[in-house]
Amino acid sequence: MPANPTPLANGAKANRREQIMAAAAELFAHHGFHGVGIDDIGAAVGISGPALYRHFRSKDSILGEMLNSISRYLLDGGTARAGLGAPEDVLSELVRFHVDFALQHPALITVQERNLANLTDSDRKQVRALQRQYVEVWVRAIRDTVSGLSERRARSAAHAVFGLINSTPYNRHLGDEELTELLCRLALGALRAAE
Repeated sequence: MPANPTPLANGAKANRREQIMAAAAELFAHHGFHGVGIDDIGAAVGISGPALYRHFRSKDSILGEMLNSISRYLLDGGTARAGLGAPEDVLSELVRFHVDFALQHPALITVQERNLANLTDSDRKQVRALQRQYVEVWVRAIRDTVSGLSERRARSAAHAVFGLINSTPYNRHLGDEELTELLCRLALGALRAAE
């Protein structure tokens, strides 16, 4: 399983950098990357904007570390589940892991979807590489479960299911438990229908 207990925390208790990233994620999700200033992020964690520079060199570096951390968390979690048993179990575990992530961290899903273009070139390359590796974990699991599926079709199915699951920040008509069950059933049904 992932070493990190949450996508932004490296230990049981979040350190100041992790608190800053979590606050920035909420602000970026609600106001957009360009609608948030350093002073806004500082105020959200109880320090002055300029004091943030002791922890991060810029707002861009906060976003870069945040999206790299999210992508690493998903890859580590997906990879940990990839060897957990029968192919159908692996796929179910991957779906449940991603659904849990999306429901527990809607701001991170929103920031991840909207802000890839706001990353520096270096951070964008790192994030995209991690994301591609995560997709490949899914492609293998899908192809192991759904017989005769081409790699391209499995990749398209994975992306379609990510879209379904990642829509959860905008879909809060059900409680978390009921929504989790529904999303898992829909995602697995869609993947099986890809045959």
